[in-house]
Formats: sequence, structure tokens, C-alpha cells
Amino acid sequence: MEQRSYKAISFHLSGLNGISDRTLEMHLGLYEGYVTNTNLLSEQLMEMTHNKKASGTNPAYSELKRHLGFEYGGMVLHEYYFGNLAPKGRGSPSAEFKRALQESFGTFDVWKTDFVAVGSMRGVGWSVLYHDPVAGQLSNHWIELHQQGVPSGFKPVLVMDVWEHAYLLDYKPSERGKYIEAFFSNIDWDVVSQCFSSNAAVRPAA
Repeated sequence: MEQRSYKAISFHLSGLNGISDRTLEMHLGLYEGYVTNTNLLSEQLMEMTHNKKASGTNPAYSELKRHLGFEYGGMVLHEYYFGNLAPKGRGSPSAEFKRALQESFGTFDVWKTDFVAVGSMRGVGWSVLYHDPVAGQLSNHWIELHQQGVPSGFKPVLVMDVWEHAYLLDYKPSERGKYIEAFFSNIDWDVVSQCFSSNAAVRPAA
């Protein structure tokens, strides 16, 4: 069986408010690296499986399998991140989405305060708004190292990258808050609302 390869998506985001084209060029290059490494590791693991070297007692196999989660997560989270941005923003939260935020957090502003607080936590990672499709609950989560802290079965709705490479060319390390403000001014609420209303997880496709 031939291994399916992922292709890097061409995001057209020039002209974002507060996030420079220079940052985007660097950041998109990092994303392309995750796509390349995801494909490479997947091929190597498939080859080991066909050659009957896939075993939990094989250190080489175990290391590759663990690292695949990091590269896969980096690829997918970046696609959500770039996918929910548009120059100077677009649209507004749908009535259905705002109602769900109110049911889970009380008000839109309370949700935003919590989401920003998660993104302001010490360390590198992601602030992600997830939807629990079973309970219908919305909740904000801190995702570290792409694959750590992801709630199983939950659907990403809004994804914000707070690794330092997302803002260090534009802001000082102590100015993450300014980057977060810029992020919010560029949110594509049409995409966010679509991610929320879809019956399955939705992210941009190549």
C-alpha cells in the first residue's frame, strides 16, 4: 500500500495587522518543515512495518513513532492557525457560535479573557478553543509541544500559536500581549464559525 503524502498549503496572508510579512515568511517555512517531516517519518515507519521491524521493543521504531506525534501536531495546528487568519480579520462570530460561548462561559468577553490568559501562560505552546461534540461544551486549552494536552475527540474551533517564532520578529519577548491583540484583529470569524458548526473537525485542505 502506497503511503499518502501531505502537501503544504499555500496560505495567502500578506498584509496582516501587526504580524509582518517577514514573520509570515519565516513561520510558513517552519510549517512546511513539519509537513516534510511528517511525510518522511510516516514513510520510514511504514517501511519498518513492512520489514517486520515495527515493535515496541525496537528503540528506533519507538523513537520515530513518538516523534511523529510532534511533527503531525505541528503540521495540523499550523494549518488551523493560518486557516483562521485573514488580513485585518473577516466577518463576525455567528449567532450560533456566540450563543454556545455564552452557554459555556457566560459572555463572549469572559471567554476571550480566558482564551487570552491561556495564551499568556509562561512557556511555549498553543491556546486552543475546543468543542466537545458529545457534551456540547466549549473550553480553552493550553497545548504544549503540539501533541501534549490535546483533549481526545474534541474539535478545534480557534487556534492561536504562542511559540516565540510567531511574534519575535515583530515584538519583544515581554510583548506577547501585543501579538495576541494583533492575532485577534486578524481572526477570520467566518472560518471559526464554520469550524464550530461543522459536524466534524474542519481544517484547510491542500
